[in-house]
Amino acid sequence: MTDFQTARTSLGAQLRQLRVDAGLSGRDLAAQLGWHPAKVSKIERGKQTASPTDLRHWTHGCGSPETADALIAQRRSLETHYASWRRQLAYGTRPRQLAFADQERAARHMRILETACIPGLLQTPAYARAMIRRGMRLHNTPNDLEDAVQARMDRQAILETSGQSVEFLLWEPALQVRLCEPTDHAEQLTDLARRIAHEKLDIGIISIAARIDLVPAHGFWVFDSHLVLVETVSAELSLTDEDAIRPYLAVFRELSQVAARGQAALRIIERHRHAVAR
Repeated sequence: MTDFQTARTSLGAQLRQLRVDAGLSGRDLAAQLGWHPAKVSKIERGKQTASPTDLRHWTHGCGSPETADALIAQRRSLETHYASWRRQLAYGTRPRQLAFADQERAARHMRILETACIPGLLQTPAYARAMIRRGMRLHNTPNDLEDAVQARMDRQAILETSGQSVEFLLWEPALQVRLCEPTDHAEQLTDLARRIAHEKLDIGIISIAARIDLVPAHGFWVFDSHLVLVETVSAELSLTDEDAIRPYLAVFRELSQVAARGQAALRIIERHRHAVAR
């Protein structure tokens, strides 16, 4: 269970206790608030996050309005672990790129695993443009495409900064998934090969033929071993609890040991580049 889900479940348990202490059944409270009974049940079981207004209505309905402010503060803390893309991108994609750049500059050591796409710090402009355009369409956000692409390209300056370490792991399917036009895809793979050939960056490719005991189920970014970012379809999860971070470090370490590097990695990339060219 993630930090976010644990926090939401805890909040739901506190709300349930308020209801029980007030001598109300779930149906009683729902009827009083004009809600469907299922909403009360989902909130109490941590399946739905109560809004600040919901919390005020809930505490008032249970005769404990004085507890509302503390619960709203707790919910605000919960939100720091779960930020929906719609909310993050409400003013465009460029501001989120700038915020991400701030996180990267503050880190001394980053570990990046991607399983289905090339990570932003290694993307070409054309590949980045296709990725960002897809996100704008999915989340119906303001169109600041070119500014967002430039902001993503500017972030790559971090790779030339001395004193900072960045490790990249890419599962082989990330080279195969067709997320842009074939010519742009081929250009992206060529650029990735160039970076590996220059040996300036630590880039490993996890072959689909590699024997692994841990499945790279999804991508993630680790910042200095105290923050993990996980991108889902609808939101970004920020994990800060040591117990939640430890498995990500273990997964990265084990996958890194089987990853191909140097000439072995170049051969994998070249195979897919030729496939795209054909």
